[in-house]
Amino acid sequence: MTAAIDDFDADPEAPIHDARLWRDNGWTARVVKNNDDDGWAVEMTLAGHAEPALIGPWTMGRDKKNPKPLDTSAFNTLVKTAHEVVRRHEQAQHARLHKEVGLMLDTGRVTVTLDVVPDEDDPHAWLAASDADGGELGRVRVSANFRLTSASAQAWVEGGCGKPR
Repeated sequence: MTAAIDDFDADPEAPIHDARLWRDNGWTARVVKNNDDDGWAVEMTLAGHAEPALIGPWTMGRDKKNPKPLDTSAFNTLVKTAHEVVRRHEQAQHARLHKEVGLMLDTGRVTVTLDVVPDEDDPHAWLAASDADGGELGRVRVSANFRLTSASAQAWVEGGCGKPR
């Protein structure tokens, strides 16, 4: 084993540039044996995260036995790809936990939002309404599986923004 791999945990911020382990700019690339076949895979892990954000196949070296060594260009490409995967995951998570409905009422434009709090012990959501100026018209706690639709939003606002039925 090389000194870089031996010192992997010594300083979690220190850059490492090794053939199978590359750490820099908050990301770690680790080339590992692919359990599914005779090839190799690369894991990209964001600093502070236990699980890799991206796992993908890795190229065999010229000897067709060992992996191709990591280098700056490959690492930068992997970082860009892994960052995009993380960004898409965050967008999907936000879309799953945040819903918004716009209403045009006689009193003006009203925006109704539902923000789910995915708590393991007490999952719930917050239903809120605000006017066109951003002033809060109402806010109540609802079940995490509350279904926000234009009809449910309008009924809730027209009912005075109390506990929905």
